[in-house]
Amino acid sequence: MHPKVSPECKRAAKRYLTSLRAMDMWALRMHDSSAKLSSGILNGNVNQFGDYDQCLKIRGGEKNNAADQQNLQGQYCLAAIQPSVVSNAVFLQHVLSLAQSRGILTSQLSDPGHRVPRFSTVNWALCIPSACSADDVRKSLDEFLHDQTQGTGLRMEVDVEPESCQLKNTIWDRYYTNTTALVWIGFVAYIAMVCLSTYYEYKSENKNEWLTSFSLIRNTKTIFCVKEDPNDVACIHGLRFLNAFLLIVAHKSMALFYNPYINRTRMSEGLGQPWTVIGRAASLFTDPFIMFSGFLTTYSLIGRLMRGQRVKLHQEYIGRILRIAPPLAALILFCTFVLPYISSGPQWNLVVTNHGDLCKKYWWRNLMFIHNYFGFKNMCLTHTHHIGIDTELFAVSPLFIWLIWKWPKKGTITLVIIALVTTLHRFYITYKLRLANYVHFGTSVKQLFDTADNMYILPYYRLTVYLMGVILGYSCRAFKHIRLTPNQLRLGWYVSSFLLALAFFGPAPMGSIHYKYNSFHAANYAAFSPIAWCIFFSWVVFTSHLGYKNTLINLLSWRGFRVTTKMSYAVYLTQFPIFFYQVGRVRSSLYYDFVITVLFDFNEYGVIFLASYLLTVLFETPYSNIKRLLFDKRREKQPTPMLHDKQKQLDISVNSSKSIIYSADPIAKELKDR
Repeated sequence: MHPKVSPECKRAAKRYLTSLRAMDMWALRMHDSSAKLSSGILNGNVNQFGDYDQCLKIRGGEKNNAADQQNLQGQYCLAAIQPSVVSNAVFLQHVLSLAQSRGILTSQLSDPGHRVPRFSTVNWALCIPSACSADDVRKSLDEFLHDQTQGTGLRMEVDVEPESCQLKNTIWDRYYTNTTALVWIGFVAYIAMVCLSTYYEYKSENKNEWLTSFSLIRNTKTIFCVKEDPNDVACIHGLRFLNAFLLIVAHKSMALFYNPYINRTRMSEGLGQPWTVIGRAASLFTDPFIMFSGFLTTYSLIGRLMRGQRVKLHQEYIGRILRIAPPLAALILFCTFVLPYISSGPQWNLVVTNHGDLCKKYWWRNLMFIHNYFGFKNMCLTHTHHIGIDTELFAVSPLFIWLIWKWPKKGTITLVIIALVTTLHRFYITYKLRLANYVHFGTSVKQLFDTADNMYILPYYRLTVYLMGVILGYSCRAFKHIRLTPNQLRLGWYVSSFLLALAFFGPAPMGSIHYKYNSFHAANYAAFSPIAWCIFFSWVVFTSHLGYKNTLINLLSWRGFRVTTKMSYAVYLTQFPIFFYQVGRVRSSLYYDFVITVLFDFNEYGVIFLASYLLTVLFETPYSNIKRLLFDKRREKQPTPMLHDKQKQLDISVNSSKSIIYSADPIAKELKDR
């Protein structure tokens, strides 16, 4: 034992060894609960979690000696070990490569582990007496491994974080406060209010809309209503669903890297194939959501301007906050003060309570929508960075819309120039800092964090596709009566489909097990793949809006996708907490199979759907009702000015002085007549 270990730990360890030799049951259980070398080391079966539950149930010491029993409780510690080869032994390097699963994702002990797994680090469980601290365990294990590997060419670095050591009631002892109780009471009171609103709607004949805003009956009907809206661009719902599904698969693939697999090396070799691009291009799947945000904002505001309605920006901003802030706040409170107490497991503190600790410090950044400027390492619920990006772009969108509305040609050229500048800057920053917007084989955790902090979570570098959405929204309003020839349609579909395939499959070689990082490849992907990817979706939306239909557009316009759109925000919010909930509870090694583990894990998808429904029906739809009562009804009462247009259609024409002439008929009538 290391000489600097605390006296209490030395005494407890001595008692443990003496009792183990005497075959005392508590000592045998403690020994049995610690990890042991298992078969399948060369197949990556190196992460050993021991017996978590048995360890925490151990009570040693004399029955009538409370202090003795206190020091000899079972304490579960998950040590992190970083092996490396210090010699030039090629064979030893090959063996370590197999044990570390070919290094599909490389990491160091210093890397944050709460958002992206330290994949090349070995997790090893130890069941020890409660008198020993995490530092005692680190010193002793470090000394033991140093002695065992001396002269072998291997070096073992060890780290044992305090959060990695757990007693039976660790969560309650460390984290429970009066604030926790207040939050629980708050959730109960809120649910009681929802129940009262639901009961009121069920019993009342003359219903007050304010009092039914929180009703489960009303809001469930709203969520599952698939009635077509004449102002709607129907295919967007299907496009959102497609990208949301791809994003879930990509996020789930990364979350599963936390799990111990008995065939982890085989998993890595399988994921080193071109088809695994679906799980590597998560950044690409978020770009259409940013583009659609710009499109829908522009499409809505331009449409109201064309109808002669006043646009009150303060109402737009307040309305948006009413829609997105309550679900976000509810999720932060739940993940900080409720989720940590629901379950437990070897990695529970790493992937669950760790996020809660960060949220206790930095929740205000999320609710001010500025959290994406502070980096992944110190961000409350890192997956919510997209909300910050989208909200910040929405805040400045009136400027872009005003430019293109006031001066259509000059405004469009200006937006294209801005988009070009941000694209070139995205290329430059990726090339200079050697970033990786695509999870290539051998990506390091540090590289992923650097990519996020320096580019991916900053709105400036995501502005290109947002401006594409602004231009698309204006084009759908301004040029809705143009007609395309069959050759133009075919050319548009061929070009956009080629760009889609290029963006999706082009980087597939970077996923190969033999790929070596190339900053030029990475810069090309980061700069141009979002544009190519979003051009296809822009073309689908534009041709659909013009009235051109085909099998793909009809499929994407299926009314059922309206339900997924209404829950898409909640799906985005809830998926990572659910993934981490599952990861934190894992207690033993699993068998990896992509089809079963990822694509057809219907239990987990069902939980995501249920959680998304609850978050939407409880915290999103009610505040959308309030927003409508506050602002939309007033807007509906505003008279629509009759502008000069003999044909009474919502046409747009640009005359020689660049002035725009509108008609008074609403777009709903135009679409209905079509």
